[in-house]
Amino acid sequence: MESTQIAANNPALKSWIEIPTGSDFPIQNLPFGIIESGSLSKRAAVRIGDFVLDLKTLYVLGYLENLAFGPEDFDNPFLNSLMKKGKKATRDLRNRISKLLSTENSDLKNNEHHVAQVLIPIDKVQMCMPVQIGDYTDFYSSREHATNVGTMFRDPANALLPNWLWIPVGYHGRASSVIISGEPIHRPKGQIKPNPEENPIFAPCRNLDFELETAFITFDGKPLGDSISTEEAEDYIFGMCLFNDWSARDIQTWEYVPLGPFLAKNFASSLSPWIVTLDALQPFKVDGPDQDPAVLSYLEFQGQKSYDINLEVIIQTQSGEENIVSRSNFKHMYWNMAQQLAHHTVNGCNVRCGDLMGSGTISGPTEDSYGSMLELAWKGTKPLMMKDGSERRFILDNDTVIMKGFSEKNGIRIGFGEVSTKVLPAK
Repeated sequence: MESTQIAANNPALKSWIEIPTGSDFPIQNLPFGIIESGSLSKRAAVRIGDFVLDLKTLYVLGYLENLAFGPEDFDNPFLNSLMKKGKKATRDLRNRISKLLSTENSDLKNNEHHVAQVLIPIDKVQMCMPVQIGDYTDFYSSREHATNVGTMFRDPANALLPNWLWIPVGYHGRASSVIISGEPIHRPKGQIKPNPEENPIFAPCRNLDFELETAFITFDGKPLGDSISTEEAEDYIFGMCLFNDWSARDIQTWEYVPLGPFLAKNFASSLSPWIVTLDALQPFKVDGPDQDPAVLSYLEFQGQKSYDINLEVIIQTQSGEENIVSRSNFKHMYWNMAQQLAHHTVNGCNVRCGDLMGSGTISGPTEDSYGSMLELAWKGTKPLMMKDGSERRFILDNDTVIMKGFSEKNGIRIGFGEVSTKVLPAK
């Protein structure tokens, strides 16, 4: 469905709720998340400006009637029950919320007693993991990132492996260690091999890295044995969030042959709390990179499947100073989400409601747009200088890595907020 047909995307919409200038969360966004506070159990909510809209209370007060949802869909510690209703139902819900918050509608606005019950300042709630993740897949879909890594560790003339331009490479990750923004991690431990001429040792990771990614969350897919086409794929995607897929580079270097990353990746992956619906991102569709050689038939697609999403990575040192180390964009990704989901299911693999699909590290074409410290500091040979005079080859203990993202067009900014994680010393 085209963006012009989604009522909540209308750029002319204004809300009776005051939205700060430059906010990630205007009325055209309305991302979904899970909140709780001292007086509220975990429940579904929508973000607008500096407020959250309590959907459970909104439902109880009768504002969400004649939709596909019941009380259990909002009075729930995860969004899965809500997402189980599918694309049309969640679109109808977002459109209804948009109507209630619009200056053109006074049903909620004029009932101050109800407004006081359903609208809560963001600083009065705690954000929780939005989705109960069943399975997690991480892709490797940035040509620039794959080329940089191949150049560093293999032959620059053959940086891309032979299959890379033919398939959206991916691997199955660990869902249990996906954590919410704000939750700190401890430096992981494992086997590393500092000296190629000596045996490996067991030690804390020395080359801890972030990976700048986005992720998409799926609705229920098709039954086992069936596949989802590129044409259908976006109907099975609920929304997107920011994703920091941490990586222990020195552990990975030793362990990844022959089966790929294991301890180097399964210790933590950090997720932003607000799921921006794919509907809200429709106005920001753009053409993706040219794909040469021509893809196989099941990976062919029509129209625009890439999205113009500005991304930023910040290292906050222990002193509290913030250092912007990367500015990139999701539109650089060689393989798009429709192709990733089509490839994931072409063999009959079934995806389920709440599955998480990581984009893979998002690196752009310039040195300041690389999506990992491995690239930004070029395997440690070009350390980054921080404002406090220290330097970074990789992430140090007590550093906090913050990622932000937003799309902007015609004066409308649709943002993701941030994903922030502090690194604590190894246990």
